[in-house]
Amino acid sequence: MTSPVEATLAYAEQFHQEDDILHAARQRGLEMGAAPIPPGSGAALCFLATAVNAKSVVEIGTGCGVSGLWLLRGMRTDGTLTSVDVEPEHQRLARQTFAEAGFSGGRVRLISGRALDVLPRLSDGGYDLVFADGARQEYADYLAESIRLLRVGGVVAFGNMLWRNRVADPAQRDADTVALREVHKLAQSDDRLRSVLIPLGDGLLAAIKIAD
Repeated sequence: MTSPVEATLAYAEQFHQEDDILHAARQRGLEMGAAPIPPGSGAALCFLATAVNAKSVVEIGTGCGVSGLWLLRGMRTDGTLTSVDVEPEHQRLARQTFAEAGFSGGRVRLISGRALDVLPRLSDGGYDLVFADGARQEYADYLAESIRLLRVGGVVAFGNMLWRNRVADPAQRDADTVALREVHKLAQSDDRLRSVLIPLGDGLLAAIKIAD
């Protein structure tokens, strides 16, 4: 039997519907083993991109384009999404998704490589939003890089921050779960950030940079 809490969370998730392009991109991602973010998390990313009037966005983990398309739809029409992924085939499929949605090549910069090799090459304070959905055990390093990359007033967001109900269970001590808990603590304790944990999808941690 579904509990009231589960019913409420399901209702919130179903509030956000994907169109045919997002649905097709999701299917390609699942077939490739690149699990896309759920619709609720995607809608939250779109909302955040709109709220900060994002022109320059960094995405860590391109997948097959689901999260990137949500971001693009929330960004300014002159904005550019820079997306980093180690899998060229994932990025090829993401480019297909973006083209199907009407976003030209000039709106998207895809960089193939390991995020912690690529991020140090990007400009300090040059970005409005950073979204991370990559290697869980690198999230703390992604947070440090994101704070450097963001302007004051910019937002960093992390996907899968409840990690299939594992993060809330103290008995779960695997490396990925422990790493996610550590990022929660880092975001909460950093005086440069103001954070919120949003229980949509598999959990979205967002933090706004309030000071350098």
